[in-house]
Amino acid sequence: MPPKNAAPKNAAQRQTPPPEGGDAAEELGDDYDMPVIVKVRPDDQLNISPEDLEKEVPPRVLYPLNPRAAHNTTQYSFKEKCFKVDEQVDQVVMHFAMDGLILLKESPEAMDQIEVFEKKEAEQNEKEEAEAIDEDFDPPENEKEIPVKNPLRNQFNFSERAAQSKNAILRERSWTTEPPPTTRNYGTVTQWEIFDQYMAEIEAAKEKEKDDKKSGKSAYDDMSEKKKKSDSDPTYSENMKLSIKIMERMVNQNAENEVYHDFKYWEDRSDEFRDGEGTLLPLWRFSSEKAKKKQVTCIKWNPHYSDLCAVGFGSYDFMRQGTGVICCYSLKNTRFPEYVFNTDAGVCSLDWHPAHPAVLAVGLYDGTVLVYDVRARTKKPIYQSTVRTNKHTDPVWEVRWNNDESTGALNFYSISSDGRVSNWFLLKNKLESEEVMELKLMGSPGTGEEDETSLAGLAGGLCFDFHSHSDHSHLFLVGTEEGRIHKCSKAFSGQYLETYEGHTMAVYSVRWNPFHEKIFISASADWTVKLWNHENRFAILSFDLSQAIGDVAWAPYSSTTFAAITSDGAGGSTSGVVHVYDLSVNRNDHICAQKVVKRAKLTHVAFSKSEPIIIVGDDRGGVNTLKLSPNLRIDVVRTDETDQNLTDMDMQLQKMEHLLEMVTETKTT
Repeated sequence: MPPKNAAPKNAAQRQTPPPEGGDAAEELGDDYDMPVIVKVRPDDQLNISPEDLEKEVPPRVLYPLNPRAAHNTTQYSFKEKCFKVDEQVDQVVMHFAMDGLILLKESPEAMDQIEVFEKKEAEQNEKEEAEAIDEDFDPPENEKEIPVKNPLRNQFNFSERAAQSKNAILRERSWTTEPPPTTRNYGTVTQWEIFDQYMAEIEAAKEKEKDDKKSGKSAYDDMSEKKKKSDSDPTYSENMKLSIKIMERMVNQNAENEVYHDFKYWEDRSDEFRDGEGTLLPLWRFSSEKAKKKQVTCIKWNPHYSDLCAVGFGSYDFMRQGTGVICCYSLKNTRFPEYVFNTDAGVCSLDWHPAHPAVLAVGLYDGTVLVYDVRARTKKPIYQSTVRTNKHTDPVWEVRWNNDESTGALNFYSISSDGRVSNWFLLKNKLESEEVMELKLMGSPGTGEEDETSLAGLAGGLCFDFHSHSDHSHLFLVGTEEGRIHKCSKAFSGQYLETYEGHTMAVYSVRWNPFHEKIFISASADWTVKLWNHENRFAILSFDLSQAIGDVAWAPYSSTTFAAITSDGAGGSTSGVVHVYDLSVNRNDHICAQKVVKRAKLTHVAFSKSEPIIIVGDDRGGVNTLKLSPNLRIDVVRTDETDQNLTDMDMQLQKMEHLLEMVTETKTT
């Protein structure tokens, strides 16, 4: 029921009958028979003035567009090989969609479905009619004679007659005896015991075969065998090889008598007239046919044999990778390497064992680490990492033997671009690895990038160096591709002890000072060599060489002397330059910058610990030997005022401390 005061439906156009009477007819005029329209106004209707009614109201139009649709969608066009803006914008937004299973009976789909069902039903009826059996018999006259259907019993499981018989009683007889006496033996068997047992049996079988052969041979066979051995032994024996090697060295030294004379006795007298400057004298250039068109990727002097150095050959161009070569050159024979080893991938790093001078650790470009024994007759490595031993997945840029003998087994460390520092242990017949540290990426402090970079992955390690002093033997430095240097500890593998920021590009080399325990040096691709104190986050000194620096090395005779090499130099677009610095003589500039090779780039440098020479490798497979002039190898200078109780090590430390004091005073002023 509508409310009493409610207006009737269509109140605005409600029709009322005309009023009765003549007055009303006069009032209506001629349209007295037309319905009267009375307009009813609601009480809450807004009163608008005629001026407002004449104003134009802006139209409100609804457009079928999605206001949230993206109008700048960009997709990569593989045809044009660029990113293009997609101008077609999808305005339709599907809030709910569901495929229905109900069909309208009048729809074509439903008619097709009904037709299929009827067709199947007709086929089934035809099949049943074809299989039906015609029954031809006369029906009985009386309904009582109609047989009643009796359900058949299961013909495979029924019994018509019941028969009861006694079951036979089963009787058992058994005898029990006392168990025989037994003894138990316990023991543990390891793989090594099984292996040794097998080897003992194999050796016994070999000895038995030898005895059988000796007993079955005739006297004529014995004579012929002795004859053959006597004919072949002198030419191919080990004594003959040693004699030929000594003869080859003598011939080469006689042919290069002048160079060997300069190596032993030459001193540049012009250094007396130069104030703090020196020169480099080229001596030999080692090269090999197997190392042609390869780059020198690492150089290492042998710690025991001062004339022997190992050189690794590979390629720094990742698009041109191939096999690698390891050549061990000796100053006694500069024409041909003493040992040559071929590897399946390019060599990236190597290191001699400090206590076992014949053992050589090698890191390859494919992430494999190898261990060679140069005394072995075979050219194959004695140890090799595999996927099972958790080998590196990126190039191994540096390997370093562990000097700590408390660990027992021989072990060495390796660093790779995959962000891992691993420790490899040489066991009886396999190589096992242990992860020392994962190099985590670090964002710039204060910018909020630390959380984002921690999820991105690991930092690529390029170099590392372990502290040589016994008090800080647990410390080591790591240089990364991002330009940061991290100080780490073997005891704390989860975090960095300190991070040194100063380089803006990859750090190619980082080396502790062999005399001062707090100082280290780094070389980077950002054209700078920086001197650091590991207790301070910022560099003490920085040297700009105006070219990318491939390697840097401390001199073993002075705490303030180091050498750095640049790929390109001022002498030519592709000329390699060796820079030698002595900070006690000049802490602002080099004391020697000499071009060593033409049309080649220098890659690595190393000082000899016993001779006044350095060796420099280039990207054409050559190793150049250079002798330092007297001004470049100043050791310690003793005067009358020098305290006689001071050792050479104390004076080397004083040289570095004096340099640090001067640098600190300069920065303070």
